[in-house]
Amino acid sequence: MDRRLAHAALLLTGLSFTGILDARIPDAADHSIRRFLEQDDTQHPYRATRRLEATNAGRSGRLEVLTEYSPRTGLRYEIVDEAGSGAITKALRAVLDGERDLIARGESARSSLDRTNYTFQPDGIDEDGLANILLSPRRKERELVAGRMFLAPEEGRLVRIQGQLAKNPSFWITNVTVLWSYDSIDGAIVPVSLESNAHVRFMGPAAMRMTYRYSEIDGHPVSTP
Repeated sequence: MDRRLAHAALLLTGLSFTGILDARIPDAADHSIRRFLEQDDTQHPYRATRRLEATNAGRSGRLEVLTEYSPRTGLRYEIVDEAGSGAITKALRAVLDGERDLIARGESARSSLDRTNYTFQPDGIDEDGLANILLSPRRKERELVAGRMFLAPEEGRLVRIQGQLAKNPSFWITNVTVLWSYDSIDGAIVPVSLESNAHVRFMGPAAMRMTYRYSEIDGHPVSTP
């Protein structure tokens, strides 16, 4: 075969293979979405120590908190250590109170990752091999996130959510971005960290980080606390 024809044949073969891969990538992301939405997203009962840290306007503060959740009792927490600015630690307490009250009012479903609250659009596979899914909130509410979620392609396991709140929490707090990270612990998919950045009017940028260290999930001690 003429060398140029052979080269062209190889090139076409390569392009065809690339085309096959390109066609399969959206299919993989679609499969991930289907697997994710088939899963039960009921929150697992747990006990965990949370560490909350925040900074704003040159001030910082942190809390160490024992938290416990069950469908019967809701969220309960006990502060075991506190340090830094009183204004910052007060704001961190408000974060916990807001989560507790949302659960107590039975409104957690309003932020659930399902088709009632979001439209999902596959956007390929990222460099880490995760399915990249565009999240579009159906309503402008502060409990919803406009951004992306990342799933393990085969099982549809949630790995990460990142984006901006669909609505500012208040006149004073704007441009809130969030990054939720999740992990599988003893078969349960649970949040392990939250990073958030926002702008506070007249006070400048603010940042918060919250991490979880689980001791019990679904009534059983975790194998690796």
